[in-house]
Amino acid sequence: MKRRTLDVLFSAGGMALAGLLLVLALVMTSNANFAEGYVRDQLSQQNITFKTLDALTPEEKESACVVAFAGQPLTSGKQAECYANDFIGLHVKAIANGQTFAELGQPQTELREQVAAATKTNDAALPDLQKQLTAVTAQREALFKGETLRGLLLTSYGFSVFGVKGTEVATVAFGAAALLALLSLAGFLHAFTTPKNEVFAAPERMRNGIAKERDLIRI
Repeated sequence: MKRRTLDVLFSAGGMALAGLLLVLALVMTSNANFAEGYVRDQLSQQNITFKTLDALTPEEKESACVVAFAGQPLTSGKQAECYANDFIGLHVKAIANGQTFAELGQPQTELREQVAAATKTNDAALPDLQKQLTAVTAQREALFKGETLRGLLLTSYGFSVFGVKGTEVATVAFGAAALLALLSLAGFLHAFTTPKNEVFAAPERMRNGIAKERDLIRI
């Protein structure tokens, strides 16, 4: 095969691949922008703001991100992750000695049964049992609200990660497309500066024959 033909084929293939990478980069950029904008809009509607630095408790100040975002409105995925894990998570653990909403379900059920039984027998322990049930119920409701909000914020953070990854992929694709385009242009330039009769990987005899033919043409 002639060297010029080979250069043209490889260069054309490189340009086609560069075009595909450019399309991929544009699609990923569009997806990344959508994810970022969607997360920002949804979080902004919640009107959540980090506590100011002077209002933070000593435990809250132990979190570097809570301190860094102090006083700021919650609008990004990273802020959502911080607020969910380092702020809500901290306060949720302080309720019911670290028990979860699900774990408090059985104690609450048992107390309800005890209150029902004590009510029937007019047991003297009824007021104390009702007090315990009220406390457990309040703890469970607080945990439900905290864990639900924490889960929603972490979901928003997870969605925002897709936007970050999309931006990274788009950056790599743009770079690869530019590099391939430059190499392909160089290939086209080499193709049209290469003699038409030059053969790629030609046997020694053929190369010598072509060289002699060039010499004769020059003479």
